[in-house]
Amino acid sequence: MKMHIREFVKLTGVSVRTLHYYDEIGLLKPCTVDEQNGYRLYDEQSLQRMQEILFYRELDFPLKSISDILSSPDYDKQTALREQKHLLILKKKRLERLINALDSAMKGENMDMNVFDNSEFEAQREKYAKEAKEKWGGTAAYKESAEKTAGYDKDKWKEVNSGMNDIIGEFAECARSGAKPSDPAAQALVKKWQDYISENYYACTKEILAGLGEMYIADERFKENMDKQGDGTALFMSEAIKAYCE
Repeated sequence: MKMHIREFVKLTGVSVRTLHYYDEIGLLKPCTVDEQNGYRLYDEQSLQRMQEILFYRELDFPLKSISDILSSPDYDKQTALREQKHLLILKKKRLERLINALDSAMKGENMDMNVFDNSEFEAQREKYAKEAKEKWGGTAAYKESAEKTAGYDKDKWKEVNSGMNDIIGEFAECARSGAKPSDPAAQALVKKWQDYISENYYACTKEILAGLGEMYIADERFKENMDKQGDGTALFMSEAIKAYCE
């Protein structure tokens, strides 16, 4: 289901201006832009990404750090959510201590000034930010991608995304034709996909490509997006990539 920007605003609680800014910096781009009227449209994947962004914002991560983490080819959503939960629990405990201290103050009792100490949360947040950057932002592929895409404007991103969708569509058509993932036609498409990633993002080695192929079926966001071209497209691509890399 696609939503206009104002519907998305009501669901997420962020402003239209914020969404425009996120689009400009590449943190959250609409799933599509209506060519006739320029309206930004968002979908379920957009909503899931916004949820992740809001979790990081709640933990006071800078937007640049959030973008670095979420844009990494090696981003692991489940691991990230577990770390976020741990940090939010620490934040919750501190708020509970502050509330108890306020109750004491309202009764005229002396309160423990240590309740204002937020060092444990800050230490854990800094530790997580460092680990996340090392894990997801420090790969050569990521750095190359960040440098290569830094100058992409909206038109360039539209062109790149359109090209990727076109190739995914070719995979879907290949699958519908009855071809097997190991057939020459499918293998030629894998090479085309690999070259496109290398040209527009980073040097896509066979090792990286193999990891991407596994992610296309392991991550529902990728699977759902690719299967819009036809049911089973993500699986077909994944199996074709596996055959290519072997």
